[in-house]
Amino acid sequence: MLTTATDAWHTLVPPADDRHGPLQPLLVVLTVVSGLVDAFSYLVLGHVFVANMTGNVVFMAFALVGAKGFSLAASSLALGAFVLGAVSSGRLVTHLGPRRGRMLAISTACEAVLVTGAMVIGWTATALGVGAIRYVLVLLLGLAAGLQNGTARKLAVPDLTTTVLTMTITGAAFESRLAGGSGSRIGRRGLSAFAMFAGALIGAAVVLHVSEVLGLLCVVLLLALVTVVAGRTSRSHPAWDRAT
Repeated sequence: MLTTATDAWHTLVPPADDRHGPLQPLLVVLTVVSGLVDAFSYLVLGHVFVANMTGNVVFMAFALVGAKGFSLAASSLALGAFVLGAVSSGRLVTHLGPRRGRMLAISTACEAVLVTGAMVIGWTATALGVGAIRYVLVLLLGLAAGLQNGTARKLAVPDLTTTVLTMTITGAAFESRLAGGSGSRIGRRGLSAFAMFAGALIGAAVVLHVSEVLGLLCVVLLLALVTVVAGRTSRSHPAWDRAT
């Protein structure tokens, strides 16, 4: 239990000599962002994810056989936008070079611009889950999520991909002492799963009980926080800022 708590604590508050520096807590924040945006997209835009693409592939299959409430067009657009965002992330990080803090700061700033655009449209439109507005929001949020995931992949911080939890949970179980492994790093991996859960919980509560668009404002604020912290902490070119 103590090892688990220590593992989680060091993820949130890394030691001074940690090779990933502040990237770990910042990626935990971005995992919360994923939960928030998927709560908005699923509950407001109608059975479509913009951050978790596994769900969209399944939803596309449901739509093809006529399951009610699922849209082949919306799920396909989300998937395509996500891929385009990931491609854009690859181009961006290649252009920016090996500095990981700068990479995260600029990528997250671009993501914040896309989500801000979605938020403004959401506040000015009357019906978000139907018609052209729905597809514009799916496009913007899918691009943003793809950008985030591509950057997280390049940063290569173990168990903190910001969206993919299936393999994280599998690793926690497979590598546990109960399964004969040397240790599951359940503190870090559990924290990643909890961050997604917390984001989805808060996002759903806000959408259902306060305002459909307020959750996107929370996303923008968290993205701004990550942008500022990543930019400032990497100014002195610390060791963790170099690509691994």
